[in-house]
Amino acid sequence: MELHKQDMAASRPGNVEQTAGAEEEFAWTVFYTAIADKLLTFRKRRGELIEGIHAIASDVDCLSILQDKLADGTSVPLRDICPFTTIGIFNRGITSANRRLLAGRLARLLGVSEEVPHNFDGIPLLNNQRSWFFAYSRERGEDDIDVLWDVFAKAIALADSGEEAARADFCAAYDEAISRPYVKWNLSIGLYWTRPWFFPPLDSSSRDYIEKYCGIHIEYPSSGCCNAEKYLEVRNKLAEQFHKPDSSINSFPALSFAAYDGAQAIPTQKAAPVVPDTQPAVSAMPAADASGSYDVERILKEGCFVPREKLEMMLARWRDKKNLILQGPPGTGKTWLARRLAYALMGERDADRLRAVQFHPNLSYEDFIRGWRPAGEGRLTLCDGPFLEMADMAGKSPDKVHVVLIEEINRGNPAQIFGEMLTLLEADKRTPDAALELAYRRTDGERVYLPPNLYIIGTMNIADRSLALVDLALRRRFAFMELEPVFSDAWRDWVHAHCGVPKDELDRIGQNLKTLNDKIALEAGLGPQYRVGHSYVTPPADSKIENVGEWFRQIVATEIGSLLDEYWFDAPDKADEAKKLLLKGY
Repeated sequence: MELHKQDMAASRPGNVEQTAGAEEEFAWTVFYTAIADKLLTFRKRRGELIEGIHAIASDVDCLSILQDKLADGTSVPLRDICPFTTIGIFNRGITSANRRLLAGRLARLLGVSEEVPHNFDGIPLLNNQRSWFFAYSRERGEDDIDVLWDVFAKAIALADSGEEAARADFCAAYDEAISRPYVKWNLSIGLYWTRPWFFPPLDSSSRDYIEKYCGIHIEYPSSGCCNAEKYLEVRNKLAEQFHKPDSSINSFPALSFAAYDGAQAIPTQKAAPVVPDTQPAVSAMPAADASGSYDVERILKEGCFVPREKLEMMLARWRDKKNLILQGPPGTGKTWLARRLAYALMGERDADRLRAVQFHPNLSYEDFIRGWRPAGEGRLTLCDGPFLEMADMAGKSPDKVHVVLIEEINRGNPAQIFGEMLTLLEADKRTPDAALELAYRRTDGERVYLPPNLYIIGTMNIADRSLALVDLALRRRFAFMELEPVFSDAWRDWVHAHCGVPKDELDRIGQNLKTLNDKIALEAGLGPQYRVGHSYVTPPADSKIENVGEWFRQIVATEIGSLLDEYWFDAPDKADEAKKLLLKGY
């Protein structure tokens, strides 16, 4: 299927309605495009590029992937690198803080001035164990890295020009690249990073979403991935669907955002992303079947290790109380589960009826409920915050469950942020008779109450020393459910089935973590709330862990180890002892 010029024109931003209410999730596209543009200037300066990357690695502890292996098995510093592997430095399975750190350092090296993204939601990641797009030098072809630079340059040329000649050049370069080891589907991820408004990602989550919810079959041989013609054919079919009148998504970033781990909200047209003037965009995708039915069974299948009975009790308590908080040690999947419980309460996956916010020390009543905000020319306007906006949506659809998800609810001051809404949260005050006047009224005598179909779910990490305990007034209005670290047969079987990790290896990792957690639980000054959760050692579905020992050592070095250093900040010997205990057998 040809990529016609009219298809190219239809994907440009001038044909897509833009609003000032840009979704923060898509702000990252400006940064990634700038990274790609600057990186292209290093195509003939790769020595300078790799030296700069090694300099970054010498300063940070989360970049231990730069060792090449020779034919005799010896390790040497990597001496060449492709553009996709370079961007992959901060697009691996590491913490968001480390991703921001590496992204900022790489931007400085390349001369990129755009702001580093605040979050990376919905962006496909590479397997942390194998995040190169090429093989070790002992098995690498002489031109493997050159081929990757070539497809990188041809992709940018196609996305920026749309010329038929550029399309032919891209197809030839693409097909050559996927014939090399360690490329395959990863190439579509790299192309998406490079021009996210033009190229769709075809990682496993996106392929599944496209097949299930877009009804587009992706043809490819069982031994590999689709060729360039099929890849562009999928792109064009998606673009056609995006143009339909009932669309609620208007870009590939929106599609990836919706497909990502099944957990992210699908932005509506009312809050469409601002498309940069220099980047092609694609109109929206139909949302008709994007939700799908959702229940406890779906939660379990997606990788929840909480027993069914406990999940059902959580939902029952939430229905009765209207307000629920999930609390537990770090890494127990509180936010992950909160989103899925919300969909189960709805009975379907409808992200338009889920609004997620995060509390922080600077958040105020005016930000969350209602307050005066600048409107230009020295004027102020009275604006509703996300909580009242969601209450208004719920009131207009009384037969549908609506949910506000508050992450890290005790990181702010909940009583101050909620204000008089604290009273209105109670289940027996969700009626007009209980309505109260707000601190900022739109009209004299305006009274507000919360509709009974608005539910609140929060997450709380009580192991963070910087967070305050929730006061009794808030506690009385919420049901609290505790999440525990889980290294059960359910956890082992799921990771084995979805990531290929041998069960005996998982038994060893699980036992080491259980032993460490027992030590933490009994430690003076710590306790059970400081235990290490299973999320640290639960890779995303379809991640294939080739070297389990190396993968686990990296997790300990870059994630769990820093947590232990924080726990025993005044006793580094104890932290080192805990790390050795965790790495027993590795």
